[in-house]
Amino acid sequence: MREPAGKSTILITGAATGLGKETALYLAERGYHVYATMRDVKHSDSLATAALDRKAQLRILPLDVMDADSIQQAVRTIVAESGGIGVVINNAGIGLRGYFEDLEEEEIRQVFDANVLSVMRVTRAVLPHMRQAGAGRILFISSIGGRIGSLGVSAYCATKFAVEGFAESLMQEVAPLGLHVVLIEPGIIKTERWSVNRGLAKGANNPNSPYYAWFRQAEKESDQLVRASSATPADVAEVIHEAVTVKRPKLRYMVGRKAKLAVALRRWLPGETFERIYFGIVMRRVAGVSRPATR
Repeated sequence: MREPAGKSTILITGAATGLGKETALYLAERGYHVYATMRDVKHSDSLATAALDRKAQLRILPLDVMDADSIQQAVRTIVAESGGIGVVINNAGIGLRGYFEDLEEEEIRQVFDANVLSVMRVTRAVLPHMRQAGAGRILFISSIGGRIGSLGVSAYCATKFAVEGFAESLMQEVAPLGLHVVLIEPGIIKTERWSVNRGLAKGANNPNSPYYAWFRQAEKESDQLVRASSATPADVAEVIHEAVTVKRPKLRYMVGRKAKLAVALRRWLPGETFERIYFGIVMRRVAGVSRPATR
């Protein structure tokens, strides 16, 4: 039986830095025809240099996930050159850190556009080609924040919960067509997301905010977790490689020991017990209380 055209062709968004960059290199090293895309190819120097050093052949293309025309142009180019798209990895996204009341509505709209609507745009663009081929894998880079919410990142977690729901629903719609949907759920991984791409809300550092002290403490706790994390971008890329190559991929793949432990606790503990213990510890470390204040 003839394999679908473009089966080994991979489109990955947000490949300029972080998880996207490492995943593009990792897969290209293993012989996949990788199209590493990013909003502005002027920022491709680091990726291109790393690809040369690692002898990984890949193609860099412009693709702005916020622009439907840019997405369609990139998909047309890939299909024209490769005959199809075997895998799409929806990696591009942004962060937004700050307590909810300190977030501006425009900031919330932007993070939902970048993290939710953008993956829908890219998925919509590749689906017809995969459907016609009767094969394909659609991967979403989600987060532990899509399974367990956390203070100080309420809007960001809301976008990841939305991606989880979209992926679950889409999986049921396209499975009869021979397509697979996969969620990759990393825990804390040290990347540019914790430095230049941290995504602080404008009001998060306002000393007059009633949440200012709590948010600063939450950021300190997060930085400590980043420093203590042993998981790397290469670990995520390895899991993505498994999801791309295994005959029947799972719907969910978690990355990181602590993330797996937290989700396991939520699965096995009664709901109220988990919330009292897990959320209670977090609130106590940040705000000094583990339950609503009484008057």
